[in-house]
Amino acid sequence: MSTAVHEQEALIQEHAHREASGTMQLVSFRLGQEEYGVEITKVQEIILMGEITKVPQTPEYIKGLINLRSSVIPIVDLRLRFGLPPQETTDETRIMVVNVRSKTIGIIVDAVSEVLRINKDQIAPPPPTVAGLGREYLTGLVKLDKRLLILLDIERILDEQDGSYGEF
Repeated sequence: MSTAVHEQEALIQEHAHREASGTMQLVSFRLGQEEYGVEITKVQEIILMGEITKVPQTPEYIKGLINLRSSVIPIVDLRLRFGLPPQETTDETRIMVVNVRSKTIGIIVDAVSEVLRINKDQIAPPPPTVAGLGREYLTGLVKLDKRLLILLDIERILDEQDGSYGEF
């Protein structure tokens, strides 16, 4: 296993110990100019973009399937899922492999930034004036020094009533 995988596993184990102390760890990533975060416990690994096998008659934001160490997983373009314009793949584009309700799904993000340790008191609820598409996916805003990070409920984003995920 690579050093990065060992480091990631160590961070996940450390997260369990810190949970009781009121801190949590987030993986931060970018979509366009905005920075988002998800709990590290939901992230299995982060991989480079590779060949994605297209699947006919799926929603536009489902890009297809990949074979990840003998497991076939669906890939969701989070930009398209949020209604953002499509973007060409760059050297920073990554697939975050996440575990949602015992399903493994890959989500395409523009770039993965860092792993952050935050105190739970740094999380503010989304303002009630934030309305429209995507509000139901927010769990809060993380107040960092000079920036705000949008904390996402990855389970809600990937748990659609249409059953598109994991039905391949």
